[in-house]
Amino acid sequence: MSETSDANPRAISNREARLSIRVIFAYAAPSVGFGFTGLLFTIYLMKFSTDILLIAPGVMGTLIAVSRLWDAVSDPMAGYLSDRTRSRLGRRRSWMFAASLPVAGGIWMLWSPPTSLDATGVVIWMALALLVYETATTAFFIPYGALGVELTEQYHERTRLFGYRHVISALGLMLGVGAYWFIDQAENTREAAGLLMGWIGAPLVAVLCLYAAWQLPERGEYQGRGSVAILNSFRDVFRNRHARRLLAVYFIDSFGVASIGMLVPYVTQYVLHRPELAMPIILLYFLPQFFLTPMWIRLSRKFGKKRLWLVCMWATAFGFGALFFIGTGNDLLIWIIPPMLGAAGGCAPIVAPSINADIIDFDEYLTGQRKEGTYLAVWNFVRKSAGAITALLTGWVLQEFDFLPNQEQTEGTKLALRALFSLTPAVCYAAGALIFAGFAFNEVEHTRVREALNARKSPSGMGQKGP
Repeated sequence: MSETSDANPRAISNREARLSIRVIFAYAAPSVGFGFTGLLFTIYLMKFSTDILLIAPGVMGTLIAVSRLWDAVSDPMAGYLSDRTRSRLGRRRSWMFAASLPVAGGIWMLWSPPTSLDATGVVIWMALALLVYETATTAFFIPYGALGVELTEQYHERTRLFGYRHVISALGLMLGVGAYWFIDQAENTREAAGLLMGWIGAPLVAVLCLYAAWQLPERGEYQGRGSVAILNSFRDVFRNRHARRLLAVYFIDSFGVASIGMLVPYVTQYVLHRPELAMPIILLYFLPQFFLTPMWIRLSRKFGKKRLWLVCMWATAFGFGALFFIGTGNDLLIWIIPPMLGAAGGCAPIVAPSINADIIDFDEYLTGQRKEGTYLAVWNFVRKSAGAITALLTGWVLQEFDFLPNQEQTEGTKLALRALFSLTPAVCYAAGALIFAGFAFNEVEHTRVREALNARKSPSGMGQKGP
């Protein structure tokens, strides 16, 4: 029996060109649960903590930032250990099985702090909840993301996989929007949040994560091919010139997404004085992303991943800049800019992970090792760091400008909210576009790398490495 079949009865051929719908659906399933709970985490946890739990903005922003700093330890360890894991379940699926229930536990803790706690107790509870949640999601997402990279070696098939995962995640995001509306309308916001997120969202995430771990195939021949030395493993990532540039751009993109998500509830309530607009704005942002996904997949084939993403980054920078003028009598902007941002922003969740998968192949070409877990650890940490900086910046700027929950804000506070919501991400996206303009790993280069790797697997090419 082959090594592949020994490792996993659902193992896939190393040459399989097109992924089945069953595999794509199984891989996308967790995104439905995380779309539901993650949307509320992104757009409402900060406001829930400041306005309902009455935690000071600076304190809550610091808690989120510190929990993400912990990822500087947990992410590398999860990536390295996942790469080195040997298991009958596979080096990725074994981690996914183990992390599913702890992830659900972390979600429950975040949204269900006991009402008996005093102010200090609530802060301690939320700190522990964030630690559990971040650690558990790290243990799931890094092997899960690495497995997505390993499912296919084909340049455009990777875009198809991540594109349709993005489409399927729309169901979860719509559930999240509905949950946000229900919580916002509830007489007892705290009780409603605990019910929906703790007793519905958390079990849904656990079930879908376990389903993906059970159904997905895994390449047995990749087991044990990670780096032996953890420091060398991560040093290789930053020695990869294509990875350095891509990670910088991904950080900027993640910062922009976190900005619009976290600040929409604040801007609609305290700048526009129309909190009921929060849900329409969120819908206007997300719906174009999913409807346009098939178009992005086709355009990436026609124009290339880099060119497509670069155009979208410039469009996003312009859109965020225009958002600065909302609340100054330009109400039409509220209905025009969010869908434009959503349309342009929908390119990154499809193209970025596909490009990341390609440069992992380039790393194997250079080092002879498969380090998907290591790359996904850095990728995950970059994403979380962007969210942490957004939370920290938002919390302390609001506190510095004398933000008071559930009250009319000063003109200085409103100006700070508008600047955080628009100018900061606009400048970042423009910088990201300038950085990404120098990215040079395209389809032709990837094809050469894959040909070299495939030749290396032949008996005559065994043991060869890159230049």
